[in-house]
Amino acid sequence: MLKSKNLIPRSRLFTAYFLISFIFIVLLIRFAQIQLFEYKQYKKRADINSIRAVPVSAPRGMILDRNGHILVDNFPTYILTALPNEVNKNNFSIISSCTGKDTSLLKRNFKRYYRGRFIPSRITKDLSFDELSCIEEHKNELMGINYSQLAERSFPSKVGMSHVLGYVKEIDRSLLNNINSDFQYDVGDLIGWQGIEKQYEYLLKGAKGVSYSQVDAFGREVGLVKEIANIKPFPGKDLFTTIDLGLQKTMEKLMSKYKGAVLITDPSSGEILSFVSSPDFSPEIFTGNTSLHEWSNLVNDPRKPLLNRITNGLYPPGSTFKMITAIALLEGLMIEGDEIIECSGIYQYGDRLFKCWKVSGHGKVNLDQAITQSCNIFFYQAVQRISMNRFINLCRNFGFGIKTGIDLPTELAGLLPTRDYMNKRYTSRGWSRGHLLNMALGQGDLLVTPIQLSVYINKIATNGNTFVPHFNLNKTPEPVIQINLKDQTWVNVQNYLFNAVNSAKGTGRAANPQMRGLKVYGKTGTAQNPHGDDHAWFVGYAVKGKKMVSIVMLIENGGSGGKIAAPLAGSAFKYIFNNNLDRIAINNGKSSI
Repeated sequence: MLKSKNLIPRSRLFTAYFLISFIFIVLLIRFAQIQLFEYKQYKKRADINSIRAVPVSAPRGMILDRNGHILVDNFPTYILTALPNEVNKNNFSIISSCTGKDTSLLKRNFKRYYRGRFIPSRITKDLSFDELSCIEEHKNELMGINYSQLAERSFPSKVGMSHVLGYVKEIDRSLLNNINSDFQYDVGDLIGWQGIEKQYEYLLKGAKGVSYSQVDAFGREVGLVKEIANIKPFPGKDLFTTIDLGLQKTMEKLMSKYKGAVLITDPSSGEILSFVSSPDFSPEIFTGNTSLHEWSNLVNDPRKPLLNRITNGLYPPGSTFKMITAIALLEGLMIEGDEIIECSGIYQYGDRLFKCWKVSGHGKVNLDQAITQSCNIFFYQAVQRISMNRFINLCRNFGFGIKTGIDLPTELAGLLPTRDYMNKRYTSRGWSRGHLLNMALGQGDLLVTPIQLSVYINKIATNGNTFVPHFNLNKTPEPVIQINLKDQTWVNVQNYLFNAVNSAKGTGRAANPQMRGLKVYGKTGTAQNPHGDDHAWFVGYAVKGKKMVSIVMLIENGGSGGKIAAPLAGSAFKYIFNNNLDRIAINNGKSSI
């Protein structure tokens, strides 16, 4: 038998044996290292893979009025989730038949809340008892489908206040990537999106808990984890607001027929007692599933219920602004208290004619009478003694053209037309001092918000020592920008406001409810509106003993401030000071009005 020669050198064979032996030795050493020395590290990783940590949402803090009445609470609702690694297409058809929700909507929600194969993804919520019962009947067919409770916002007081309370929003994957916050959020969490809910998110949010469960290699739950205790969620803190629920409901009812705003505050602290922007919308509309039809109706409503008229509505202030002119004249010693100017009902400045609201004129009037009767001609002539810069600076010192700092997420600064603004808009030749005549009466390019007028009247009521309007009852009041006027100027201006309400010829006399011991001060305004009928204003305050309340009343397209805004303000004062003041003054142990 023939044998072939072995042509492989012995040295190469030894080399091959050596390499194979070396590799096995290395593997053996590494195996020993993993099993003996790194056992704890890899066991920890294995435990992590076998344990699923599911975050548990914390209920948000409640929002209450100053006396502890609940404005915003939590209501338990059921949500349906699906495990992506177990769910199948038939699941969505069965769920659709149980809940009545379209299959495409369920699948769309599933994609929105998807975070991974082994993490439950939300597909619908607000399940009724009948819907849950139907799902339970098909439990064997619905692999990976589970339901759990979620705390949803509810509004037991049935009060409006949608612009104040705001609403929360559910976080999905797209929103999660755009949230700029110091807090840790996850898909499906609720976040304050508007109003107090957003402003005080850091108080209301709470801290999430964690629930641990044992899973197998396929991510299926197989039991509880005994070695690790679940972490309970910590509820958010309750927020006491300065609002008085009874007063708020009364003002909402008072304004139910009108478009406009009512803002009632305590000038001595800046606390907001009532805040009505009418019309508003039900805050419940943004809980649960808001339909496209509901959203479309809100957006396209010509009454603009989504507009917060108090902080974001821009209006000419009308004759309520005449006090600025009066203060500028008194501070600059540009007028004597008994100086007379004749009002014939019309005044010519250059080639323009300026008219008084009273066609026949007011005759001879002094500064006091001009404010009491709201004479336009007096101020058209008197304002020409004031430089525009001086006038603008005084306006700014009273809070116009700047934000008040109210504790809401959004606020407009209004429009205070400075010389630079006028030059940019009209060019230096396109406007004249005639524009200052319009500003003296709160017209022209000047635009303010009702919250600015509130700070304005509060400064007058307190000789400049008022505070920033706010809702948080436990917040330390923050002083507004100080304005220093002569003591006699404050006295004179307050007397003018008193006469405007209490004099027989006062335009604001309807604001006085004629109650014993009650002193009412105020000024009406009828602001020309280029988009329709005039707006009706009343700004003022009432004092009884050491207790004081201020009010800003706006009726859009209401016409005369003296005929509609003043009587409504009188109704508000009557409610407050007619055996209700003591209750309104109770604020969780703090002193107030």
